[in-house]
Amino acid sequence: MAKFGGFGGGMGNIQNMLKEAQKMQEDMKLAQAELDEMSLNGVSGGGLVTVTVNGKSRVTGVKIKPEAVDLEDLEMLEDLILSAYNKACELAQAEYDKLMPAGLNGLM
Repeated sequence: MAKFGGFGGGMGNIQNMLKEAQKMQEDMKLAQAELDEMSLNGVSGGGLVTVTVNGKSRVTGVKIKPEAVDLEDLEMLEDLILSAYNKACELAQAEYDKLMPAGLNGLM
């Protein structure tokens, strides 16, 4: 078999690389679809605020208990929402890292 471009293995090696790339592409599509379907909750304030995100960290819901709302201290509520969102995003990143093929995690 002839060598191609100075790399050993010839055309068979290139075909194997293409097959692997196609498989990785298919795996990524499946992982992306699974991430879209996930529902991850970040909770703060002992359950006063819950932010729900999908596996891609897109917010899909926010729940705020009435006792979390103090019109004299809206800054606290803002902090609780931000904290819950950040926790949900950490969970989403962990799920993303689990699903992505080796070497491609951490790209979210």
